[in-house]
Parts: sequence; C-alpha cells; structure tokens
Amino acid sequence: MARSAKAVPWFLFAAGGTITAFVLPVMLFVTNLAPPVGLFSEAMSWETMYGFVGNWLVKLVLLGIIGFGLWHAAHRLRVCAHDFGIRADTVVAYIVYGVAGLATLATIWALLMI
Repeated sequence: MARSAKAVPWFLFAAGGTITAFVLPVMLFVTNLAPPVGLFSEAMSWETMYGFVGNWLVKLVLLGIIGFGLWHAAHRLRVCAHDFGIRADTVVAYIVYGVAGLATLATIWALLMI
C-alpha cells in the first residue's frame, strides 16, 4: 500500500478545529466581552497582560491556538474553493497553506518580540 502525505494536513485541520471550537470562544469572552461589563477589568490592564503573555509557556499556548486555527482555516478555504468550482487544487493548496505558514511564522515573530 502506498503512503499518503494527507496525514499532516488532516492532523493540523483536526487539531485546529478542536482548539477553535473549545478554546477560542472562551478567549473571546474573557478578553472582549467580560471587561466592558466589569469582569476581569484589573486583569486586562496593559502591565498585567504584558507580564502574563511574557511567560514562555503562555507564548507556546498562544502559538498553538493561533497556529492550529490558521491551518484549520486554510484547509476550510481549500475545500470551499473546490465547492465554488475552482478545480486547480494544487495551486489553491499552495496558496492557502502558504499563507497559513507565513501567518504562523509572523505569529512566532510577534510572540518573540513580547
């Protein structure tokens, strides 16, 4: 039986989908919805967040959340392009996965700058 290279994109897609479904809504609530109503207001100060995100473990977790989410979105966009009738799958795959790869590298760079 021939080996397939589909395992890597499918792993990134599945991990990204799981993380996006479970972690992202909580992150959005804690950082965007709760502070305006008075929850976590002192925890959202610049000094506190800068100190929190400055930890290497938090940076690694953020990289996982953002990176896997990007790869999940890239695969979804590839499938959507096929559904819309764009049959140049190789070109679309290079574009969407390339953008996900560059955005992941940009995320690494941004986290290292903190």
